[in-house]
Amino acid sequence: MIQSYKKTHELAETYDAILIGTGIGCLCSGALLSKAGKKVLLLERHYTAGGFTHVFKRKGFEWDVGIHYIGEVQRPNSVLRKLFDYVSDKQLKWDDMGDIYDRIIIGNKQYDFIKGVDNFKSKMIEYFPNEKEAIEKYINLIFSTNKSALKFYMDKALSGFSSSIIGSFMRKKYLKYSDRTTYDVLSELTQDETLIKVLCGQYGDYGLPPKQSSFAMHASVAKHYMQGGSVPAKGSSQILHTIEKVIEKAGGTILVRAEVDKIIVQNNKAKGVKLADGNKLYSDTIISGTGVFNTFENLIPLDVAYSHKLNDKLKQVNPSVGYGCLYIGLNGSPEDLKLPKTNFWIYPEDLDHDECVERFLNDNKQEFPLVYISFPAAKFSDWNDRYPGKSTIDIITMIPFEAFAKWEGTAWKKRGETYEIKKEEYAQRLFQHLFNQLPQLKGKIEFYEFSTPLTAKHFSNYKQGALYGIDHNPKRFRQNFLRPKTKIKGLYLTGQDIVTAGVGAALFSGLITASAITRINFIKKIFKQ
Repeated sequence: MIQSYKKTHELAETYDAILIGTGIGCLCSGALLSKAGKKVLLLERHYTAGGFTHVFKRKGFEWDVGIHYIGEVQRPNSVLRKLFDYVSDKQLKWDDMGDIYDRIIIGNKQYDFIKGVDNFKSKMIEYFPNEKEAIEKYINLIFSTNKSALKFYMDKALSGFSSSIIGSFMRKKYLKYSDRTTYDVLSELTQDETLIKVLCGQYGDYGLPPKQSSFAMHASVAKHYMQGGSVPAKGSSQILHTIEKVIEKAGGTILVRAEVDKIIVQNNKAKGVKLADGNKLYSDTIISGTGVFNTFENLIPLDVAYSHKLNDKLKQVNPSVGYGCLYIGLNGSPEDLKLPKTNFWIYPEDLDHDECVERFLNDNKQEFPLVYISFPAAKFSDWNDRYPGKSTIDIITMIPFEAFAKWEGTAWKKRGETYEIKKEEYAQRLFQHLFNQLPQLKGKIEFYEFSTPLTAKHFSNYKQGALYGIDHNPKRFRQNFLRPKTKIKGLYLTGQDIVTAGVGAALFSGLITASAITRINFIKKIFKQ
């Protein structure tokens, strides 16, 4: 008997599939397998499920950990919306952010990203009237890149034999885009460095500046939000709550405080998991959504990892950058405080994105290379009903893991006074950016808390607290081991390392993993339904 969500579960002796982690990749895989008649068990090491989709509460406030906006769900017939509807039995609803989803702020100048392809194009041409041809070519390239992505990712669901025959053909066109950096592609379209800086103003959504990031990754994010942004109605916790019901209806279970210590492997076959408390649970299908580093370095036996040279494969990829987040609670409703729904992306004006990052990584006291501000209280239509007279803000910036590495190994919330002092220094620097944009918020702060890459590592178990798993550089897309099926029979992977960063991509990874296991074409099934 194991306690979870204030419910007591009688565990079965075996399951059709055991999933390690409860991020959106595992939730999607679990729901799809459940709908295919499988009995699944999802194991979460922490006290709350949902991965980066979960929320946390302090002092009467609520914050989203990872969901600040999602694109593509405004259109009822989009793949992402159809998939969300399918895994939630259409119980997940959405609040639209409005016409302006992102505002790029460079020095004293502002550039709004407006919902709708034509609107976006017109606004960019308004800002850069001499770059009309470049902007039109850019938008066309964004869409052609994304069109080639479907075959690339569906190849990941194929068996090794099928992929060896047709996989190279399915990957070829997408690799043409993914092999090049964002800057290389954009600099062929325009010599206007400000335009390039503006068009790359969302690079914080995937973690690498334009001279390092794969253009395919940039194109994915740019297209994802071009029809606007949305948030789950009634809060991001609704993602877990709606999908959990689908899993439970099929006899599945989600357990929290159930940390997996090792995956049981016998004769190169996954047979189950051993929990940190010593309990063992059995299934011939194990799905890890904990990232490739954690899975291959910590969860599988060392001799198995070495036999498949997984340590060599991991040398081909890098953990993505760490981030810090300032969670703010304020007195006053979003209307009283005049909070926008639009996200702010704030950048220094003196250098390009890559130079700003390099300057900061060399000296963390230099200007932040980016500051992202989200106003969740203004985005949710029912916020005032749930939290009357209150508001929340999230501010995120890039912070290398090395800045807090000396506290690695200390306990969460018990890292000492020096650690807290350093956190406070970062928090006050971020507050200054907030007050520069919205000075009316001075004196309205009731509560705040700053999280570091160590916090992210504690909760996600990603190596070095890497928010986006592994880097999205061109080399990453050439790694054929980043696919659901592993060399260990019955062991599968899911999550953003298998596709790309972001909730939408991680959701899609769950579909690819479930397809690889069942051989069901879920896309066809979902659209037919």
